[in-house]
Amino acid sequence: MTSPEPPFLIFGSPLIEQPEIDEVVACMQSAWLGTGPRVAKLESDFAAYKEMTPSRVTALNSCTAALHVSMVAAGFEAGSEVITTPLTFCATANAIIHAGLTPVLADVNASTQCIDPAAIEAAITSRTRAILPVHFAGRPCDMDAILAIANKHDLVIIEDCAHAIETEYHGQKAGTFGDFGCFSFYATKNITTGEGGMIVGRDEALVARARVLALHGMSKDAWHRFGDKGYKHYQVVECGFKYNMMDLQAAIGIHQLTRVDANWKCREQAWNRYMHELVNLPLGLPTIPEADTRHAYHLFTVRVDEALCGRSRDNFLDRMNAAGIGTGVHYLSLAEHPYYQQRFNWQPEQWPNAMRIGRETVSLPLSPKLTELDLTRVINATKAQFN
Repeated sequence: MTSPEPPFLIFGSPLIEQPEIDEVVACMQSAWLGTGPRVAKLESDFAAYKEMTPSRVTALNSCTAALHVSMVAAGFEAGSEVITTPLTFCATANAIIHAGLTPVLADVNASTQCIDPAAIEAAITSRTRAILPVHFAGRPCDMDAILAIANKHDLVIIEDCAHAIETEYHGQKAGTFGDFGCFSFYATKNITTGEGGMIVGRDEALVARARVLALHGMSKDAWHRFGDKGYKHYQVVECGFKYNMMDLQAAIGIHQLTRVDANWKCREQAWNRYMHELVNLPLGLPTIPEADTRHAYHLFTVRVDEALCGRSRDNFLDRMNAAGIGTGVHYLSLAEHPYYQQRFNWQPEQWPNAMRIGRETVSLPLSPKLTELDLTRVINATKAQFN
């Protein structure tokens, strides 16, 4: 009798434990599902984790919303240019566009896969108002160089920290370098609320504006309007958006945050095991973390160069899927997508490092939910591609 096939290993499956489940049930039983005390607690706890005051933190329903609201709150004139990386999820560019601004791409460093400061400098024009670096896969960007450029040209920095909750650069936490830092709690992220995000900011007034913008531009959120201290009238002070986080989401995140460092350690061990066991394959492996930094180990990306590997990246993806291993692609260069080609006349060859990485990259499963047996399955399936 043959053994049953192991279940398909889902890429990015979150680790949900009993405290999250109990908190969600308690939230439902409380009948307070919208923005309320659990969101306030998550904001306070996240502020403590980032070593800042709660008044400089606000929770939202996505990192995309956080990026959008940050740029609106910053008050840039319409059409201003924001420099960002071509190696990112489309949300980074879309948020710039939705804010009425123009995305300008600067190529990545071929080794770190983060935006290249020299390319940022070369992309600056008289219309540039901000730099939007993405801490790719959990690796910090070269923030010393980016800060120097921003100071030289009087530019705002908005950090895309979707991959970088635990990331540190020279002892400082990601998201605290710029005017704003934007975080993701999507289902595959290092902390999840299912969907969710967070803004942290340097200027309390700008964060307060972002908070108002995130809930229709109202001066009071629901928790303050309908709380046990009596009804509070609100005024609409801006034309805002519907971007607030729910207590039902925060109920998950509160307990995810308490385990952030323990889960980071699990991912670090998995990342190191991949590095050790895949080193002799004809794959491009990630560059080791730089000294005096903390990598969040959000993604483990390998590169499949067809000339070296004897197969294409997409063939590798198909074969891993057939072996029951879920993978990801992070990311095709933004310039590969028809919308941006048509709107901005972008062509991938303009940013050659991002183009090549985007055409070769594969993300292997990396999660604290992975068992040693799961990791062995991924490693064996990867090695089998080259037998």
